[in-house]
Amino acid sequence: MRFAVAAAFLGFLLVVYLIIDSGAAQVAHAMLVIGWALIPITLYHLIPFTLSALSWRELLPPASRPRTVTVIWIRWIRESINTLLPVASIGGDVASMRLVHLRGVPGAQAASSVIVDTTVGVVTQLIFVLSGVALLLMRSTDRNSLLVAGTVLLATGILFVAITAFVVLQHRGLFAGSTKFARRLMPAKWLSALTARAPMIDAAVVAAYRNGPVMLRASPLRFLGWAAGTGEIWLVMHSLGQPIGVVDAYILESLGSGVRAATFMLPGALGALEGSYILFGAMFGLPADTALAISLSKRVRELALGVPGLLLWQYVEGRYHLRRGKPNARGSRDTDVDSAVNLQGARAPGIAVPDSIQLLANKAIEGADFQRSSTSAATQEADAPQSDYNR
Repeated sequence: MRFAVAAAFLGFLLVVYLIIDSGAAQVAHAMLVIGWALIPITLYHLIPFTLSALSWRELLPPASRPRTVTVIWIRWIRESINTLLPVASIGGDVASMRLVHLRGVPGAQAASSVIVDTTVGVVTQLIFVLSGVALLLMRSTDRNSLLVAGTVLLATGILFVAITAFVVLQHRGLFAGSTKFARRLMPAKWLSALTARAPMIDAAVVAAYRNGPVMLRASPLRFLGWAAGTGEIWLVMHSLGQPIGVVDAYILESLGSGVRAATFMLPGALGALEGSYILFGAMFGLPADTALAISLSKRVRELALGVPGLLLWQYVEGRYHLRRGKPNARGSRDTDVDSAVNLQGARAPGIAVPDSIQLLANKAIEGADFQRSSTSAATQEADAPQSDYNR
């Protein structure tokens, strides 16, 4: 938590410095020129956002797959948490596991779908960044372009090695093995739940990777989601009266995406994204105030969509907690299996980041008991990953 707060504060100071250094009056003028165009620019983000949601939905088991609208608003909450809260870009993933499970997806498959979706997202993002670098080198081979391309390729190579290792660990029982390291961090009753379900999650993850048709549908959708973000920069530049080509917008978006991937530990890549757009924009002859206007337009969009997303999260969780103690017409479906964890702490922005993520994770794990009423049902859930993913 201290690191996240310190990083966010330093990032904010860097943004302020860049605005002043670039000319606060010029930056303000650029934002005023964009003006009401920020509304369609913000709404445009729903296109890449929806493509990402559809990609994730393909990874959910067909037998219990929620409706498209449900997956979209859960994805909205997921992105809002990762963008605006200091949770190292993973708190929203854990929250989405819980939310999709509450909509009927078995616990192990809910967790595995988010894990595989994260992996697919990183891999397709790397492809997106590399394609942007290739277009940059085709456009120009001057010293600055070569320097930027070399730096990006080096960072991409490191990230590629990391994600490859992560995928290998997933195939070798990542979660079953991680329970050994969690013994000192988790209470015994939570650890027992994790130990019982870790093999089920590992099995569901491997089953998802082995389902070729599912991966072939999910991966292109996710890549299109990254590429569709190009339109946001294109709209901003046209609103500023400085139109650029689609290829140039694609290069800028891909390089900016690479910076976000490399600085995922920084809340919202605050400061790093602004500085990178100034650097990358200079290669296209964009003044610093224009480059900052691109970045600040993205910040406006993040707030405009993220704050309502967080409020929706509060509403959904609050509604669930109000209802869980009330038996419904079919009996005591809303059980009290998760009474040991108070999600209010996880929703409070002031809580320590590791605690926030841990509480959310254990909520998702304990939520696996939400629909279980007998030992036989648990057995069916253990068999569900293979049968559902192989359909």
